[in-house]
Amino acid sequence: MVALVILAVLAIIAVVIALYFVSTYNALVRLKNKLQEAQAGIDVHLKERYDLIPNLVETVKGYAKHESGTLEAVIKARNSAVVSGSFEEKERADKAVTSSLRQLFALGEAYPDLKANASFINLQQQLSAVEHELLNQRKYYNAIARELNTKIELFPSSIVAGMSGYTKYPYAEIEEEAKQRVEVKF
Repeated sequence: MVALVILAVLAIIAVVIALYFVSTYNALVRLKNKLQEAQAGIDVHLKERYDLIPNLVETVKGYAKHESGTLEAVIKARNSAVVSGSFEEKERADKAVTSSLRQLFALGEAYPDLKANASFINLQQQLSAVEHELLNQRKYYNAIARELNTKIELFPSSIVAGMSGYTKYPYAEIEEEAKQRVEVKF
């Protein structure tokens, strides 16, 4: 009789552990899928951004012919970003694109006619809208990455994550240049 009670208790414990394992594993899978969805959203906005760049370069070309080095750097950064593979590679390549676009927009300041050009202004506005959407998508991605990484690291879900091969996911970060303090002079 005592052996039967012990077996019943052990069976209940085993069922509870199995249910915990399954529910934790399913939660990890849901979070991973959300993270992949967020990465795809970032990719969509990056593609929008990269599609605008050739038009922007063509617009600038007419005004700043002797600035070919800047224009080539923008196109080279864009082309590298388009073919990047992993999320980390895409983030690295996008930082190069952002840096080269800053140089391109600086040309707008140097050429008043360009700065007043309707096509240039329109492309800047479109790019600004895409940048805003990209920022929001990266925030969403980082929120999901944080949630998933926390679940991967917290005990006892870390046991299930380790057994299932889950590792921490990287965050989308801004480029080093953007972290620098902006100096405003009057």
